[in-house]
Amino acid sequence: MSAPRLGFVGLGVMGLPMADNLAKAGYAVTVYDKDPAAAARAAAAAGGLQVAASPVEVARAADIVVTMLPSGRYVQEVALGEDGLVHGLREGALLLDTSSSEPWLTKDTAAALADRGIAMVDAPVSGARLGAETGTLVFMVGAEQQDLDRVTPLLDVMGKQAFHLGGLGAGHTMKCLNNMITAMTFMATAEGLAIGTKLGLDPNVMTDVLNVSTGMSWISQTHIRQRITNRAFDDAFKLELMLKDVGIAMRLAREAGIPAPLSGTGQQLWQAAADFAGTGSSISEMVRWVEHTTGVTIE
Repeated sequence: MSAPRLGFVGLGVMGLPMADNLAKAGYAVTVYDKDPAAAARAAAAAGGLQVAASPVEVARAADIVVTMLPSGRYVQEVALGEDGLVHGLREGALLLDTSSSEPWLTKDTAAALADRGIAMVDAPVSGARLGAETGTLVFMVGAEQQDLDRVTPLLDVMGKQAFHLGGLGAGHTMKCLNNMITAMTFMATAEGLAIGTKLGLDPNVMTDVLNVSTGMSWISQTHIRQRITNRAFDDAFKLELMLKDVGIAMRLAREAGIPAPLSGTGQQLWQAAADFAGTGSSISEMVRWVEHTTGVTIE
């Protein structure tokens, strides 16, 4: 069988390297981003990406379209809007959404696409920019098995692992829970480092202790020395997107009747940090809010 023609919509920090890796693997990839600068970067990428002028133009050139967008609202607009994918995709095509989307919106989008004979898979990622660039992302997948089989070769190019969590929407459910846990861990780590720094401990040495002890986490391993104590505060993931994912998780908890008092309090604190940092701030800026509230600089 010939390789499917691919489309890719959303060429930001994650999307562009993901699309480029697919092109380097030999797939014909047509891409789109509403930001002209992102489209220009795609045109200059090493993999030979073909840049389209609209989502519908991507759809006409593709059998499978991948989306990497900020939320499910953006995915819905790209998929179903006036110039959306649905107007160009053929019956039997498939939408692979790797965004961090709201599960309820994913199901609504999928239902509208299904009316046109178009399948959908949700496969959000973990691994940040480095994982996207090196093709070592972790995918959390919600799909029917026959649809998962179609996209598995693509996931293998873009990532190192893929976990099938259930039907459509299950991947996005896992993604928001993963980020909720990460958010609570990040804030607890920042508070602990602030306390220790105030008491005269070196936060770099504290981080070294955490990384070989029970307090170890992805945050302690990849974020504190690399972003905080060196005062870079430069993680590309946006603080408001983390807050969005925490909000998705908390809504799912409420609808399921599951109390989550720790994460509920954490959501309020993350909101305070987002208000302090301002729109467009890096997730790292949450620590500046911790420093502001404690009066301690973690350096």
